[in-house]
Amino acid sequence: MSRWLRLHYREILVHTGQHYDYLLSEVFFRELGIPTPDYNLGVGSASHGRQTGEMLARLEEVLLQEKPDWVVVYGDTNSTLAGALAAAKLHIPVAHVEAGLRSYNRTMPEEINRVLTDHLSILLFCPTDTAVGNLAREGITQGVHKVGDVMYDVALWGLEIAERKSTVLETLGVDPGNYLLVTIHRPGNTDDPRNLSAIVSALNDVAERVIFPVHPRTQKALKQWGLHPNSNVRLIEPVSYLDMLMLEKNARMILTDSGGVQKEAYILGVPCVTLREETEWVETVEAGWNILVGANRERIVEAVRNFQPTGERPPLFGDGNASRRIVEILTQEAIG
Repeated sequence: MSRWLRLHYREILVHTGQHYDYLLSEVFFRELGIPTPDYNLGVGSASHGRQTGEMLARLEEVLLQEKPDWVVVYGDTNSTLAGALAAAKLHIPVAHVEAGLRSYNRTMPEEINRVLTDHLSILLFCPTDTAVGNLAREGITQGVHKVGDVMYDVALWGLEIAERKSTVLETLGVDPGNYLLVTIHRPGNTDDPRNLSAIVSALNDVAERVIFPVHPRTQKALKQWGLHPNSNVRLIEPVSYLDMLMLEKNARMILTDSGGVQKEAYILGVPCVTLREETEWVETVEAGWNILVGANRERIVEAVRNFQPTGERPPLFGDGNASRRIVEILTQEAIG
């Protein structure tokens, strides 16, 4: 997205510091060629309210200093909401990339963030028809554009590089199609000992090799609840974006509670078992490539043993040109 923006505009890039671990933050900038942020607010970890409040205060200072024509926010993090709210309070128009997603589970912080951000935005860039329909049901029809998914753009670009440069399979000693890949990070799983215990128990029960890059939150929770995966489950540090693409592409199956990983699994043609009771990417379930099992040991084991995708994979997320379309629409708004 930055590459397209910077062809036409001065982009001021702000990194809130919500993700401050090297493998969850800085390495992404380096691998994806994202320019060095003009501002790094260094907010770090805290409760949702405190973290969002710190971001709001610091972002307001940046906006007052820079006086941008637009504020573009991405996704559904606390940073997304803080950026949208700070801009709206200062009467700066907001453009939301990845607008219209809904899980309809208000216990998820991400759901609150995305709903509020959409209602604060002037331009809403939707990845799918479902997202456009979700907004229409909430009375949002002005400024809505279906553009495709910027993550699809990135995945296509990154996969070509990853296949040339990544050595993660060799480093881990795994063969394509001979392991399961697991990611867990959502509070609904990590902060609930019953859920996390059920997931670990299911992983222990499957007679397959499991590669499990452990998010810092999950690592802390495993220790806190005294949960110990069996020897078939290999816990590793979080991996870089390019290594993650290679692990995803070559897995027999992916088990995750991440919305982004669900989507990448679909893009890469890998069966996905979602460790949640709902998903914002309902299209992947309807297409037969994703199954929702929650944090239920029996359902997880059953899915690992028997779930098979059905049907073709229709192009749900565009054609890889979402970023270009977004910049074109922003340009039209500036001219108009």
